[in-house]
Amino acid sequence: MKDYRKEVYQLMLTTNKCIGVYYKIAKEMGVKENTLLLLDILSDQKQHSQKQICDDWHIPRTTLNTIIKECINDGYIILLSQKQSKEKLISLTDNGKNFAYKVTHKMLKAEQYAMEKIQKEFSTDFITVFEKYVKYLEQEYK
Repeated sequence: MKDYRKEVYQLMLTTNKCIGVYYKIAKEMGVKENTLLLLDILSDQKQHSQKQICDDWHIPRTTLNTIIKECINDGYIILLSQKQSKEKLISLTDNGKNFAYKVTHKMLKAEQYAMEKIQKEFSTDFITVFEKYVKYLEQEYK
């Protein structure tokens, strides 16, 4: 059986470097990394529950609570009640939409550029490959 530690190490190192780029963008824009992430998530113009965001993005609930409170105080998000659920939905206010665009614009431009380059250079759908890697990793870890 082949030892894949070198490949896994390189994959994790590359992932960390990617996260580092997002950290630099957040720092440059004067927001916390997780605030940038929340604003980006909410920029899809949909309402999201705190549970959904925590589950999908692996943000600790206490961390997300802190960010949400800060964003509410700054007038960037509102919490909306759902029928037959205690869970509130999180949504950007108009001020929040403007702020989210301001802080995510450079990130979105960089992402667009990177994806266009990848699509031109490689025929393999690397997102599908990476998703399968995570799926297999999770299956084996259980």
